[in-house]
Amino acid sequence: MKNKNQLARCTNALLIFAAIGLLSACGFALRGAFDFPFSSIYIGLPETSPLASELKRNLRANGKTLIATDPKEADVQLDVLGETRDKAILSLNSQGRVREYNLLYSFRFRVRNKAGIEVLESTTINLKRNLTFSEAQVLAKENEEALLFRDMQADLVQQLLRRLAVLKVQ
Repeated sequence: MKNKNQLARCTNALLIFAAIGLLSACGFALRGAFDFPFSSIYIGLPETSPLASELKRNLRANGKTLIATDPKEADVQLDVLGETRDKAILSLNSQGRVREYNLLYSFRFRVRNKAGIEVLESTTINLKRNLTFSEAQVLAKENEEALLFRDMQADLVQQLLRRLAVLKVQ
């Protein structure tokens, strides 16, 4: 009985090491902190904006990037040109009632350096999610909608950070 348990443990350990070896061989690596080509950034969003706070939290996570309160003090300036959240009807049931919504989140921005020269021209990030709807579960669906918008916001921040990490700042 004892030998069977030891054999099972050894087999499990070998399988784990084999899986780790396969993952490392395919190029898989955990995402680390971003390495930005600038040391400070000004974010053109209101302090109370949930997007601004999440973006700032992620920028501070690398420990090297300062978030300036004045655009003149920053190496680069993130100008927000537009941010919209929308909900459109995707499909109706046989009685003509809404069955699915399409949640849309659009964010338009540009990045300028200290001299005011655009380092990243006007760029738009569009995100979409589908939301099924049921009149019997209105409160639950409202909460699900808010959760989906928060998820899209987190996805937006990650896409924005990846774009900022590859900038060529002069």
